[in-house]
Amino acid sequence: MRVLIVKTSSLGDVLHTLPAVSDASAAISGIRFDWVVEEAFAEIPGWHPAVDRVVPVATRRWRRQIGRVRIGSELGCFRTMLRARSYDYIIDAQGLLKSAVMTRMARGRRCGLDRQSARERFLGFAYQQRFNVPKAMHAVDRVRHLFSQALDYVLPQSEPQFGLDLSVSEKATLAEPYVIFFHGTHWASKHWPDSYWQVLAQRANNEGYRVYLPWGNRAEQERAHSIAASSKDAQVVPRASLADLAQLLAGAQAAVAVDTGLVHLATALGVPSVSLYGASDPALTGTRGAGQIQLSVDYPCAPCLQRSCRQASVQQIGYGACYASLTPDRVWRTVEDNMLRPKMVVNE
Repeated sequence: MRVLIVKTSSLGDVLHTLPAVSDASAAISGIRFDWVVEEAFAEIPGWHPAVDRVVPVATRRWRRQIGRVRIGSELGCFRTMLRARSYDYIIDAQGLLKSAVMTRMARGRRCGLDRQSARERFLGFAYQQRFNVPKAMHAVDRVRHLFSQALDYVLPQSEPQFGLDLSVSEKATLAEPYVIFFHGTHWASKHWPDSYWQVLAQRANNEGYRVYLPWGNRAEQERAHSIAASSKDAQVVPRASLADLAQLLAGAQAAVAVDTGLVHLATALGVPSVSLYGASDPALTGTRGAGQIQLSVDYPCAPCLQRSCRQASVQQIGYGACYASLTPDRVWRTVEDNMLRPKMVVNE
């Protein structure tokens, strides 16, 4: 059996789909997958051993370049790649208009969420089979349920298995123990105060851990340098591919993160992580797996599920106002108590 997955973005959503691929692979002998995914995340699906072919799409870039002639030729190439094979099943795991259109373009039996389950309700034109998956479920569980219904196997009751082939992201061989801070997120309401990151870096350094600071855009790069400048042992990570970042992440003692896609990469790699939640709801999109701890703010309006924080605008601060209640001391105590492995003592 050959199945096409349409799950294009974002990074966290792509990673949330991996356990469903593992479920189906265990349940159906010989099943193989192709995967339509946004070009920025095209490395990820190929890390799963059941995925043969990745079909990159560039909807994000095309939106920025709308009106340019070359988009037409790129779209034509994408359509040709999409239709190069006929599939037993095509599963739209995104539930958006853009993914429904891509599903409709492919050749095979088209499956997706029904009207009550999809984020965008008017997608029935794209599917030959529609399935109900409650919106109140965690994102990982929603995809697992969709796959089990579409491919007709019994949903396993086990914890999610991301199934990554770790040979593609071998651990970095660095002498000093280190932690990684994922401080960047697209929602302004999900930012933790920069001053808190600085204090947390100092706490990590004082306990003998180097801090690595990845970034993805100019604002995140500036924040990373600001955190590093206040620390005696922190390093801003050069911009790298997801594979290179996975290699660094796989060797970390722990990760601390706001609600961002990269913390789900830590989860998939089995790296212990503390995730910070205020504007978003960990019950719906939080990290899942061994060694994953979610810290939520204590604030009347949380989780608000809003991209911008009204109170932050009033107070003229650059982070979600609720995050002030989530102190660096509480975060570091959680990291120390639950995640950091004892340093090895060598007897002379």
